[in-house]
Amino acid sequence: MATFFDGKRSFKDVNVGKDDGINTSQFLEAAEGVVQLFDLLGSAAFTPVKSDMSGNIKKIRDRQLAAPSASGTLQSLTTAEQAEKKNNATEGLLWLNRGLDFTAQALRRSHTNSTEELADSFTTAYGATLKKHHGIMVRPLFTVAMKACPYRDTFYKKLGEDQKAVKEKLEAWLGALEGCVAILNKHYEGIQGMGK
Repeated sequence: MATFFDGKRSFKDVNVGKDDGINTSQFLEAAEGVVQLFDLLGSAAFTPVKSDMSGNIKKIRDRQLAAPSASGTLQSLTTAEQAEKKNNATEGLLWLNRGLDFTAQALRRSHTNSTEELADSFTTAYGATLKKHHGIMVRPLFTVAMKACPYRDTFYKKLGEDQKAVKEKLEAWLGALEGCVAILNKHYEGIQGMGK
């Protein structure tokens, strides 16, 4: 039986080189799948989250199209952009990575704590990731979105009928996403003014 993860680029399919270079095109395709995941949460309250992530994906893709020879990996893309004293895609990737970290932590909590409701998992993840970067105008929007999460069982059924397959694919997807997030966090520690 099909799951949400079938037919989409998974983070486990994103090539990561020996030097931790993350393939730009593959990463962006996988990130687009995360945006689609928010559709399963079924609330208009997540529209700003989806819009923000999509906008950041576009910034990175625009840079990739403008300088394809310097954009094979996310790291080479940001390094080349920084050398030109530009930062549109570099900031876009920073915010996309923060959003992916939030998503990964929320789903990891939910996946690990089988009795915890999504609203609790997402609220805890928000506090650990994005909240410190958001001002007082944005925080209430996210608080509303967290409360709008569907019940856990409803969400997991939307991921697929075969819950064993869902759990296996979610674990692989999450592990690879967490790996990409960690690599990018390390990369941004080396970019002046953009570390955590």
